[in-house]
Amino acid sequence: MKHLTKVLLASVAATALAGAAQAQDIKLMTGPQGGSWYPLGGAIQQIVQSGMDGVNVQVLPGGGIANVKGIATGRADVAFANSVSTVDAIEGRGAFEERAENVCNVATLYPQYFQIVTLASAGIDSVADLSGKALATQPRGNTAEDITRQLLDAAGLSYDDMSQMHFVSYSDGVSLMKDNNAAAMTLGTTVPASAIMDLASGSDIRMLSLDDALMDEMQSRNPGYQKLTIPAGSYPGQDEDVQAIGYATHVVARCDLDADVVHGMLAGMVENIGDLQAIAGAMRGVTPEQMAQDVGVPMHEGAKRYYEEQGVM
Repeated sequence: MKHLTKVLLASVAATALAGAAQAQDIKLMTGPQGGSWYPLGGAIQQIVQSGMDGVNVQVLPGGGIANVKGIATGRADVAFANSVSTVDAIEGRGAFEERAENVCNVATLYPQYFQIVTLASAGIDSVADLSGKALATQPRGNTAEDITRQLLDAAGLSYDDMSQMHFVSYSDGVSLMKDNNAAAMTLGTTVPASAIMDLASGSDIRMLSLDDALMDEMQSRNPGYQKLTIPAGSYPGQDEDVQAIGYATHVVARCDLDADVVHGMLAGMVENIGDLQAIAGAMRGVTPEQMAQDVGVPMHEGAKRYYEEQGVM
């Protein structure tokens, strides 16, 4: 009888441990290949799995809007997101039909630039000139695709006014432009963007700047948009500053995700910040105080505890 009891207790313990291990399997949604989010996700995976016992991270591709929807519906646990899209989700507007109730902020990382690159030979000097041209952007569910649609609408255009639309990854968009199957591409990422540098290595490019009137119209539609400048010389052949739409990249998590997991993940990110900066140069100089800034999204309890320990919240 004693032997049977021990066996039963061992079985219960094993089941409990298995359940605990399963509870620590984290799904991390990132971005399309060719951008910064995908390799950053891989770096965070390594940081977490090497520093936190029993926590496994599965890195998944995604996009700004799709990621927030994934968190809100419980299909993902942690994700990269764009501040403007996340606030839209919480307010239940734009691409989000319902208010997202289970999305919390973890860390603000760096500014993102909505960039429009064209082939110099295409004769595109303004957004209006995109009419009748083949345009590449990201798959639906990406923040940059949503901004592309909004920007065209603000300029009195739509996807129907393009000769062809391609909803593809950054790398596929570059391939389309190299083969002259697209005259322009939009993308939301850091500066310089590796995809644009790849394109510029074999083609003459032009970075499209937004005029003040169009920028003001976009800000009236979403106050979260910022006016950012892509400095002259950021890309080959770019001799002048380019005005672009900006927003913040941040990490979000399910509000009901274990606070200890979020605390440990955030601590590991800060302790290994150099690894993340090597991937996204825009993160150079980022501090816990900057990571804790309010972007209009409730802070996760695990992140809040970490920032309080660091004396920045």
